[in-house]
Amino acid sequence: MSSILFRTDNLCVHFGGLAALTDLDLEIPQGGVIGLIGPNGAGKTTAFNAITGIVKATKGDVFFENRRITRWSTPSRARAGIARTFQNIRLYEDLTVLENVMVAGHSAIRYSFLEAILQVGRFRKDERRTREHALELLRLMGLQDVVREKAGVLPYGSQRKLEIARALALRPKLLLLDEPVAGMNPGETLEFGVLLKEIQAQLRISVGLIDHDMGFVMDVCDRIKVIDHGVPIAWGTPSEIQSNPKVIAAYLGEPAA
Repeated sequence: MSSILFRTDNLCVHFGGLAALTDLDLEIPQGGVIGLIGPNGAGKTTAFNAITGIVKATKGDVFFENRRITRWSTPSRARAGIARTFQNIRLYEDLTVLENVMVAGHSAIRYSFLEAILQVGRFRKDERRTREHALELLRLMGLQDVVREKAGVLPYGSQRKLEIARALALRPKLLLLDEPVAGMNPGETLEFGVLLKEIQAQLRISVGLIDHDMGFVMDVCDRIKVIDHGVPIAWGTPSEIQSNPKVIAAYLGEPAA
């Protein structure tokens, strides 16, 4: 069995008197693809926000590589190896495709401000390495032919891929994808499922994802956690989740038998 890269223990998030997430236990193994699903308003994005430190956990803990990171800042978690995308695409629309990825890759630079101003010392080496890594990621995402295009003029599906390339520029060990195929047509979704498996294999990363496209989720995930109104209700393989009465009731709005 693969070792556990990431886990949450009894993770809770309250906004005032509202319990947005209650006692979430989630494990993502090394090299695994884990799904987090549920009806609209179930608390999925809140869970990702708590995992990445965007919102503060009210109770419970977050562990990454056996380190307790519950109180770490969002940048500290990113530097440790956790990267994510968002429901709403966040790109620098006036920068080129290549520049967008290079900006993200600059989190790993080592040169000083003075070296950058004078363009000496470590500046040239780090810039070359950042550019080469960005181009490699864009080739992996199938965007090698649009590197000089402005990000804002790309088709929606390509913008989604560019956002993922930006996240990968952080060289993560864990990639969290929030609705990666939202807005894609069936062909694009199928293509992205194949691409995701290639990314995982080539970069040897673990993946956690949220999505409402059940066909996509069932196809790419090893195991799935289901939450409803912030409360975990099921955990299992895709086939187990598909036949779980509590899951069926949550999505259809009917009481479980």
